[in-house]
Amino acid sequence: MFPKPIEKRSRAAQMGYQAFLPLALILWLLPLLAVALFSVKSDADFAAGNFWGIPSSFELLNNYGKVFFESNMPRYLFNSLLITIPTVIGAVGLSAMAGFALGVYRFNGNLLIFFMFIAGNFVPFQILMVPVRDLTVNLNLYDTKTGLILFHIAFQTGFCTLFMRNFIRALPFPLIEAARVEGVAEWKIFWYVVLPLMKPAIAALAVLVFTFIWNDYFWAVVLTQGPGSQPVTAGITEFNSQFRAAYHLMSAGSIVAALPPVAMFFLMQKHFIAGLTLGAVK
Repeated sequence: MFPKPIEKRSRAAQMGYQAFLPLALILWLLPLLAVALFSVKSDADFAAGNFWGIPSSFELLNNYGKVFFESNMPRYLFNSLLITIPTVIGAVGLSAMAGFALGVYRFNGNLLIFFMFIAGNFVPFQILMVPVRDLTVNLNLYDTKTGLILFHIAFQTGFCTLFMRNFIRALPFPLIEAARVEGVAEWKIFWYVVLPLMKPAIAALAVLVFTFIWNDYFWAVVLTQGPGSQPVTAGITEFNSQFRAAYHLMSAGSIVAALPPVAMFFLMQKHFIAGLTLGAVK
């Protein structure tokens, strides 16, 4: 039923695995490697069609210097932080409370509300583009960081609640019952009993939501415009002009934009993996 571990396979299978694994990793990393290569090329290489060859000159400091000091990239990065961090806090906080209510209490409509959270995850977000944009215009939230934060929280809370509710249902319920017997208020049970046990799930969910929001391009283009509110994913297009694109600067900007979520993952890797695998084995 389950695949046999590679350690228990034949020597030939192990050697084949060891030979093809580096190739698979290279293929998987090839787009990132290409962007990294493009980011150190000069503009003349692209004009000459030298896309994959050795750079005629290494422009590492020049390209990244232009990205940081001759463009609005620092402002776009700051906008991304101002959008992503409140969204993570809002989505994780709301989903923790909603997951506690749906996972602990038994009331009429519990499953219906839970299914509504699930159903929201299956709605293609592209069909919401026009009504959401019109709503932000009517509420004076168009082209504002506040509007982008609120709608990101609304869109992410469904998935986060599904994650939190299932995690809370796996916690030992006798702990909650014991706290109730002692006369502890419900909000204290959530804050002092359940929430500390949810730290692995909160960390895993925070990394996922941070990555989703930081890498979002669709809503960044639909709901914002210009360096005043746009995050870095949409701001990279600033390097495009009317008749040509500065691919070397766009590549350098893409590498810079990818660093925060990568750093976030490695900093939270231990908690992230613990949150995803908790309950998988006994």
